[in-house]
This record gives sequence, C-alpha cells and structure tokens, in this order.
Amino acid sequence: MTEKRTFFLNHRQARAGAAHFAYNAPDGWKVTFSEPKRNLAQNAKFHAIAGDLAKSEVLFAGKRRTLEQWKVLLVSGHAIATQQGSEIVSGLEGELVNLRESTADMSKARSASLIEYALAFCAMHGVRLSATSRQDEAAHA
Repeated sequence: MTEKRTFFLNHRQARAGAAHFAYNAPDGWKVTFSEPKRNLAQNAKFHAIAGDLAKSEVLFAGKRRTLEQWKVLLVSGHAIATQQGSEIVSGLEGELVNLRESTADMSKARSASLIEYALAFCAMHGVRLSATSRQDEAAHA
C-alpha cells in the first residue's frame, strides 16, 4: 500500500471508509485528523477586505499601506487579539521579522475569526467595503 488517501468525514459512509482504510493500513502508517482548512470564498473575502483597506484613507504608522501590508497587519493583530501571541526575531539582514501564522494553513473557524476581526477593524475606522461587498454578492450568486 503506497497510496495517500484523504477522507472528508461528512457522512457515515465516509467514516466507514476511513475506518476500513486505517484498519488495513500497514504498520507504521500515520493517521491525522484535522479541522477543514479555510476555503476559497474565505480567502477571497479576506483579500477583498485588505484591498478595501489599501484603497481607503486609513494610515498605519503615518502611511497608506498596500493590500499585502494590510494582510500582514491584520493577521498579526488578530493573533494578539486571540491570545495566539507573536514572535519577533532578527532577520537575515538584522531587520525585525514577525513570524506570523499562515492564512493558507488556517482552519475554516480561524479564518472566519480573522475575517470578523478585519471587518471590525474596518468598521472602527470607517472603511467603505466596496470590494468586500462585491465578493459577498459573488459568493451568494
């Protein structure tokens, strides 16, 4: 048995298939259970929020920021707000680097929490969410 199998435990038959596969797997194989990762709609919505922030007049540290910079700031702030903490290290050239979590590795629940955090930040700063609204419409079409 050299294959890799993924089972989405969405119904009884899938659970039975996973159990059967695990029972018949060779010694030494590893079974991992994890929450589902964030989905494409969540990814698009978060990028839309960061894009709306980048187009807004909101300044951070005295400057307007790009979509990518807002992503880093939101993920970092969310980690602190949710007691995940952060690690700031000296980078390869002596710069300060925040070793933050990856949005691609976030669970659906964690991604939803990040989106709520970002929406709250925008509401507190009066950011108009035009791209975010269009993204919501597309997700429900």
